[in-house]
Amino acid sequence: MFRFLFDIDTWQELKESLTKNKLRTVITMIGVWWGILLLIGLLGSAKGIENKFSVQFGDYATNSVFIWGQSTSMAFKGYQEGRFPRLKFSHLEKIKNQVRGIKFLLPRNARDAQVVRGVQYASFTMSGDFPLLDQIQKKNLIAGRFINRSDINESKKIAVISDDVVKQLFDADEEAIGDFIKINEISYKVVGVFEQGDFDFGGQLHIPFTTFQKVYNQGDNIGWITVTGEDGFNIRQLEKDVKLVLKNLNYVHPDDNRAFGSFNLGELFERFEGFLMGMQFLTWFVGIATLIAGVFAIGNILLITVKERTKEIGIRRAIGATPFEIKRQIVIESIFLTIIAGIFGIISGGWILIAMDSAYGSGPDSVLINASVPIIVVFISVIILVVFGTLIGLIPANRATSIKPIDALREE
Repeated sequence: MFRFLFDIDTWQELKESLTKNKLRTVITMIGVWWGILLLIGLLGSAKGIENKFSVQFGDYATNSVFIWGQSTSMAFKGYQEGRFPRLKFSHLEKIKNQVRGIKFLLPRNARDAQVVRGVQYASFTMSGDFPLLDQIQKKNLIAGRFINRSDINESKKIAVISDDVVKQLFDADEEAIGDFIKINEISYKVVGVFEQGDFDFGGQLHIPFTTFQKVYNQGDNIGWITVTGEDGFNIRQLEKDVKLVLKNLNYVHPDDNRAFGSFNLGELFERFEGFLMGMQFLTWFVGIATLIAGVFAIGNILLITVKERTKEIGIRRAIGATPFEIKRQIVIESIFLTIIAGIFGIISGGWILIAMDSAYGSGPDSVLINASVPIIVVFISVIILVVFGTLIGLIPANRATSIKPIDALREE
C-alpha cells in the first residue's frame, strides 16, 4: 500500500519541486517552525514553573491551612478590641469534635534560638513539634531520625537539625548524629539531620513539643495550628469552620476577621493549578493557531506551485498518471514540508528550554526547574502536523486534478 514511499521517483520529484525556489520553500516552512517552537517553549516553561512550585511546597500536604492568633478588631461580650486571643492545646479536642473533615490537627510552637557548639554559634528558628509533622510535611532526612512518640512522652532533650545548621556548627569531617549542641543554653542531643526546603514553617531546629512546653513554660498555650483536610473536603470551608470554633472559645465576635490570621496552602495550590491550566490552554491555543497559519501558508505556496506545474501535470495525465497519483504526490510534498518544519521547531524548542533551564533553573533564586515537555506532547505535535499537512495538501491536490489534461497541455 505504501510502496510508493520507497519509490526513488517519488522523492526525486519531491526534491525537484522543492528546490526550484529554495527561498520560497524556506519561507513557507517558517510559520510551522514558529508554531511548534512556541508550543514546545511555552509548555516547557509552564512545566518548569510547576516543578519549581512542587519543590517548594511539594513536601506539604497540599490540603492544609495554618492558623494563629492575632488581635481583635471588635469589642464583644464585655471584652474590648485589641485583645490577643490565644490558641490552647485544650482547644484541639473541641475543634476535632465540632468540625468535620479534619484529617490532621497539629499544634506547634516556635521561637528564635541561639545555638552553640564549642566555639561555633549561630542564630536559627526552633520549633516544638510532634511526630505527626513528618506526615504533613515530609522531612527529607539525610541522617538519623525524626522525633518519635517516646521523645514526646518522656520530654527528651533531643533535636533534629537542618543541613544548614550542620554546615555552620560542624566541620566537614565531623558527624552530627549523637553529638550535643546548646540551644538557648540548654544541651540537646542531635538525633537527626534533614535537608532544608525552600518552604518550611518552623525553621531549622525541631525539638519535642512537650520539651518545648516545659522548657519555655508554655503551659497550655500554642503558637499556631496546622489543619489538614480529608480528601474531598473544601479547605476554605475548613478554615472558616475552625476559625469560628476558635472565636467562640475565645469570646471573639463572629465577624471579627482580624482576630485570627491564616495561610491557606490548599487555596494557594488551587490558584496555582488554575493558573497552570489557563497557561497550558493558552499555549495550546496560540501554538495550534500559529501552526494552522503556517500550514495554510504551505497550502498557498503549493497552490502557486501547482499553477506553475500545470503543463507538467497535464503531460503526466496524458501519459497515464491517475488523478490519485497526482494528488498523492502533492499531499506528500505538503506533509514533508510540515514535518520537516515541525522537527526543526521541536529541536529549536528543546534548545531554548535547555538555555532557559541553564539561565533560570539553578540556584536558590531559580524561577523554574527542569523546563521540559513530555514525549507524548512531541508525538501529539507530530500527529497534528501530519493531519494538518494532509488536509491542507488536499486543496492544491484537488486543484491539480480538476484541470483536464488537454487544457493543462495548452497552458503557457
